[in-house]
Amino acid sequence: QVQLVESGGGLVQPGGSLRLSCAASGFTFSKSLMGWDRQAPGKQRELVSSISRGGVIKHYVESVKGRFTISRDNAKNTVYLQMNNLKPEDTAVYYCTTNDSRREYWGQGTQVTVSS
Repeated sequence: QVQLVESGGGLVQPGGSLRLSCAASGFTFSKSLMGWDRQAPGKQRELVSSISRGGVIKHYVESVKGRFTISRDNAKNTVYLQMNNLKPEDTAVYYCTTNDSRREYWGQGTQVTVSS
């Protein structure tokens, strides 16, 4: 059974930083593409970033390039999202995601609020 458990969200001032973590279990983590989505109030969910199985290939949505960094530790079955220079528009629930041939999976999400 796939389980994804996000942590690390919180309230931060503009310009601040947060590091999100996602602990994965129930599947072969090292063979799985991983990602982070987010959904802001009243908006559609969007893919923020993804990382290849070996951690070499990374993709970012344009709005976070240069500020967010995705990484993974296959020995710990964990994927991270380092978020720097946070802006109010980054406020959202952030979800860790993965998929297999049948469907996409995501965790319960962690709230990130950027406000002064």
